[in-house]
Amino acid sequence: MIHPNASHKVDVDVENPTPGNKVVLIGAGDVGMAYASAIVNQGLSDHLAIIDLNEEKVWGEVQDLNHAVPWSGHNTRVTQGTYEDCRDAAVVVNCAGVAQRDGETRLELVGRNVKIFKSIVDEVMDHGFNGIFVVATNPVDVLAYATWKFSGLPSNRVIGSGTVLDTARYRYALGEYFGTAATNVHAYVIGEHGDTELAVTSSASAAGVPLKNRLEKMSETDPDTSNKMEEIFVKTRDAAYDIIRAKGSTSYGIGGGLARITRAVLRNEEVVLPVSALLEGQYGEEDIYIGTPAVINRDGIKDVVELSLDEHESEQFAHSAKVLRVVMNQAELTD
Repeated sequence: MIHPNASHKVDVDVENPTPGNKVVLIGAGDVGMAYASAIVNQGLSDHLAIIDLNEEKVWGEVQDLNHAVPWSGHNTRVTQGTYEDCRDAAVVVNCAGVAQRDGETRLELVGRNVKIFKSIVDEVMDHGFNGIFVVATNPVDVLAYATWKFSGLPSNRVIGSGTVLDTARYRYALGEYFGTAATNVHAYVIGEHGDTELAVTSSASAAGVPLKNRLEKMSETDPDTSNKMEEIFVKTRDAAYDIIRAKGSTSYGIGGGLARITRAVLRNEEVVLPVSALLEGQYGEEDIYIGTPAVINRDGIKDVVELSLDEHESEQFAHSAKVLRVVMNQAELTD
């Protein structure tokens, strides 16, 4: 579906996204380079082109990454790119924009980043891009919506990183708590990638046991179980603030998450990942990009997975969507 008010009209082949596995990365900051390193070491792309206004830095990053290729077990070609590279790219990943400041919410970033995104998306589309657009810059839900609106691409071709990082953080913390690998924890964080996100505990499980059952049993011997679970979620939700305060940015977690989305696309995995996707009636919401599980394949977002939420979770999700809509209106992205 193309937004009826898309400001950038392009000739897009809706049925046939650009083939191959060439990736263009826009933004050579901490997040972008963590992603680039993951791409090289996982061998997801034969050609990774990197674009950034700081051309000297890009040159240095490209050299450094190419020196890692011989030990990666793959043969990725890393180059200093231009927007012309977007013409035959299968995936463009946008990590550009101003970074989140210490104490600044992701939503407060919107005014500073929407204008930057407009110019970037115009450049990408003007150079004939016909692939999958992945957005990582915060506030990611709002900027994924902006990318869809500015680009004229079908909504399935624009994927925000959404709550892929929040979900990873939550699964890691639950794995630590229950003494099991994070890969054996199945739980989603959905909603805004930010302060109004929510953990869907009603349908979560750890090592195959429903989370509700585990917690009920644990509460029999530890009355403080409920408070501990709330602490785990709060630490998940606020992790970025603590990490930014300590090291200036978050990078490896989101870099790994972006690589996971890229792999799902390029290898046509049809795996379910918690990304920012356009809702068209799911959860009772429309015309909004927000974190939700979705099936990802070579065409981008194949389907949005609507989780069964309990009453409290439904209220939380509706509140998260409402908060995002206010910011979208303030950024003049909606009518």
